Amino acid sequence: MAHTRPDTMRRALRREVAGTIGLLADEEDFAAMRRYRTFTFDDHRSYLKQVEGLLRTLAAQGGHTTVALFDPEEYAEYCAATGLEPDAPGSRTRFTAELASEGPTLPYEGQPLTDLVPDLVDEAVRQATWEYATVVLARAGTCATCGEDIGRAAFVRASELIARALAASGPGTRHLVCSVPTDPEPLLAALHVDGDTDGETHLDETEALEFTTVLAVGIATQRPVGMVLRSSAEGTRDRVHGWRMSGGRLQPLTAAEVFDAYCTDAISGELVSPESGVDYCAAPDLEDEGPGGGHPH
Repeated sequence: MAHTRPDTMRRALRREVAGTIGLLADEEDFAAMRRYRTFTFDDHRSYLKQVEGLLRTLAAQGGHTTVALFDPEEYAEYCAATGLEPDAPGSRTRFTAELASEGPTLPYEGQPLTDLVPDLVDEAVRQATWEYATVVLARAGTCATCGEDIGRAAFVRASELIARALAASGPGTRHLVCSVPTDPEPLLAALHVDGDTDGETHLDETEALEFTTVLAVGIATQRPVGMVLRSSAEGTRDRVHGWRMSGGRLQPLTAAEVFDAYCTDAISGELVSPESGVDYCAAPDLEDEGPGGGHPH
């Protein structure tokens, strides 16, 4: 009876092991890690090339590898909290393992780092937005008048408003963007919805949950939320509608207001040329007609 050699078995087992690489995607983060004697890299560009080469080698060997963003400040805090020596490769390995279980990661599927890093940053921003928004809703408390949970009521109302916006926009592809001003950066969320000829809608449930939560934060805190919906259907011009939170209600924007909002650079305030084949339309009223307009508290 033939026996498998130990080295052959180890190679087979290695293919079964999933790994995570903590990536220093930013030059400032890379520079911060150079204060550790055991971190031997001295050039960020060379470091990225080495990481990409390692990822390709692992993929060629049949391994599954994910990539996480390595934050030096979080690493230092982790070492202080756990009593680990920060200037040690083993400590960096343990921290990366924590990132794999709790932080945002993306699988390496052969794509160049220039493509993977922006997606990884976007994923990190999404997770940070989600975590912040859920904390805000959890801490919103209860209504002093009726005793209702403000965060829960705001989430229910946000769900209703999104459903009404999608229903009013008709069939086709819809893309919604929501912005809530917060300090130091605004909360942003996007939701992509596809509709088929039978009237069925298809969306990513996680994306929908995040979008609803961000809108609910604006409702619960009564901040000036902005929401834009762009709808596309075959054979028709794209249509853009918009709303803003005012006086506790999500007020529809006029066609002129939608045009101004969509064609003005958010940072510089300068006008941006309107897109061809796009109509900027007056938005429908999404609020209840009853007293209070569905005000959450």
